[in-house]
Amino acid sequence: MASRQTRGERERAAGPPRTRAGDALGGGLLLLMSAATGLAVAGNYFAQPLLDVIGRDLHLGPTGAGLVVTAAQIGYALGLILLVPLGDLVERRGLAVGLLGATAAFLLVSAAAPNGPVLLAGTLLTALASVAAQVVVPFAVALADPARRGRVVGTVMTGLLLGSLLARTFAGGLSELGGWRTVFWVHAVLVATVAVLLWRRLPRLHTPAGLSYPRLLGSTLSLFRDEPVLRWRAAIGALSMASFTLFWTAVTFLLAGPGYGWTEAAIGLFGLVGVAGTLATPVAGRLADRGLTQWVTGGGALLLALAWPMIGAGGQSLPWLLGGVLVLNAAQQAVLNSNQNVVYGLGEQIRNRVNSAFMTAFFAGGAAGSALAPVVWVTAGWAGASALGGALAAATFATWAAERRWAARRGQGALHAKPRPRRRPAGRVRAEHARGRLKP
Repeated sequence: MASRQTRGERERAAGPPRTRAGDALGGGLLLLMSAATGLAVAGNYFAQPLLDVIGRDLHLGPTGAGLVVTAAQIGYALGLILLVPLGDLVERRGLAVGLLGATAAFLLVSAAAPNGPVLLAGTLLTALASVAAQVVVPFAVALADPARRGRVVGTVMTGLLLGSLLARTFAGGLSELGGWRTVFWVHAVLVATVAVLLWRRLPRLHTPAGLSYPRLLGSTLSLFRDEPVLRWRAAIGALSMASFTLFWTAVTFLLAGPGYGWTEAAIGLFGLVGVAGTLATPVAGRLADRGLTQWVTGGGALLLALAWPMIGAGGQSLPWLLGGVLVLNAAQQAVLNSNQNVVYGLGEQIRNRVNSAFMTAFFAGGAAGSALAPVVWVTAGWAGASALGGALAAATFATWAAERRWAARRGQGALHAKPRPRRRPAGRVRAEHARGRLKP
């Protein structure tokens, strides 16, 4: 009896997509795409250090100003669900550039906002369009040689992570020079510039799925049913992101409290410590290209758990806190990079829908971690937050170990092997996943 094929296996067996770009990704274009992802997402974080000044200028109370952050989260979540799957339906260069252009336009709305409702609308629409970053990442993978997938994902994701980490510092500094509106004016110009450059440099790439838009969205959700590898990796990603965001939310309370007594500006600068963690992203990518994807995931999850005892000790010691942050960030980027390498290998024709499904679960985990942080802080303080963060990290490692047992029960071979840049038959895809070699 023939074994049941996953959706990715069926679409790979149907043959290559209508348009293939080949290995068209040079170093300059890769760096441009990396910068584009960082600029796209940065606007979602600008308002966080500016809430007080925005609230005073637009006569918003603390609750109203806080809704700006909520609007960005809602907009990005909607974009992941509604817009990212379009990469499997329409021409990708036009989609990516169009979304970046829309991001720049909506940033201008926020910059000129005369009142709170207009700012909230501009913020939500900016975040909705900023999922251009999640269109660019799989676009870069499609342009690269399969043997370079890990390094390509690592480079592009480094840009995205730097954009999210440096946005708060950029916003605070530029606001001091020219007011909070200047932040949005300048950012709109930068995003529009990179959109024009991508239009000139990117090749056209069209991999139509042959579905209507409603069916496309339905097929995105059904991937969780049809692709067991996606389910495992989404669970690992959600748990790791919950642990990660729980820390970055709770540490604000710690640093502002009596133990440290830091100012808001100093707390904002503390986020720069996380930049060092992005160095792990390209390293994880290179290891994945050597066939060590599974070990990168397991090692990253283990480091994530080991970071939390250091973080717990950081409640009374800044050196321990700094050490824990460095390990936590490096571990999280390693887990994310390896997860993306695995899910991007499930099939080129479903890659954008897979990315949409995975990133939706990933950010849902992050939202849960952020929501849990203030609750556990009020009830159990830093010790409780550290215990919960450590438990989530331990659950991440346990889920990875369970996935390995699941693969082993199906006789899927060793944990790693050298990747080969050639197409394999669809029936071997699950075995390739077990070895960490997933190449389309």
